Amino acid sequence: MWPGCAPCERRWENAMPERKGTGEKASPKIIAVCGKGGVGKTSISAMMTKILMEKGDTRILAIDADPAVGLATSLGLPVRKTVDDIRNDLIRDVQTGLSGDHRETLNRLDYDVLAALSEDRNLAFLAIGRPETEGCYCQVNDLLKEIIGSLSQNFDVVIIDGEAGIEQVNRRVMEAVTHLILVSDASQKGIHVCRTIQQVAASVVSYQKAGLIVNRVREEDAALLSSLSSLTPIGTIPESEQVRHYDIEGRSLLSLPDGAALQAVRRCLRYIGLLET
Repeated sequence: MWPGCAPCERRWENAMPERKGTGEKASPKIIAVCGKGGVGKTSISAMMTKILMEKGDTRILAIDADPAVGLATSLGLPVRKTVDDIRNDLIRDVQTGLSGDHRETLNRLDYDVLAALSEDRNLAFLAIGRPETEGCYCQVNDLLKEIIGSLSQNFDVVIIDGEAGIEQVNRRVMEAVTHLILVSDASQKGIHVCRTIQQVAASVVSYQKAGLIVNRVREEDAALLSSLSSLTPIGTIPESEQVRHYDIEGRSLLSLPDGAALQAVRRCLRYIGLLET
């Protein structure tokens, strides 16, 4: 059970939440959603985003760290430019001698990342893009990761839709999260992948809490879930024809009507303390 662009900087600075009664900026809740491909982690990330958006004063940053960039479709938002596009543009300029000094480079990356955001009401969206091209550009990667980390401080909640493993989140997005959410279907293969992710996560990313959501659960699957004692259970999401049709049609889950799947995700968010009861 669970126990450098001044106008842009001012824009996000003014939006930063404060801790009540202190005047200090509150640290965001950072959720990394990981699991085997095809288990519905992107749909769950989108449904979490939809539910948290319902409280209009909660600022949410959704980060798509999966190269397939499926979260953009699930949220109905355009991908203006990926972080990998920004990285490759800078590398090209460095190789041709067109880049400036360190401060100019940092300001440029900061501006480009902000310009890459897509927005919808209290939601901002950023796509990481495909894995890096060949070559070692650790300094550029570290600068971009630092900028994403700084950007996240302007939000109440950050939801990262990750790849199957946590390593890419650590290497390409940020090194610490507050919640590691493992998503599986009811298959032993999916649950085994989640166990492996949690074991690897202990050495590659800092997190405060971790737990398992089992997705697309049928009534006859319920008895099997009692064997998951090695993973902390958060909850189960029932199989949903409605969600399946939205995914097939490429429709935004932000317009998904309330139903059993959304209610189950809402219970999961309450259970891990991200939604008031």
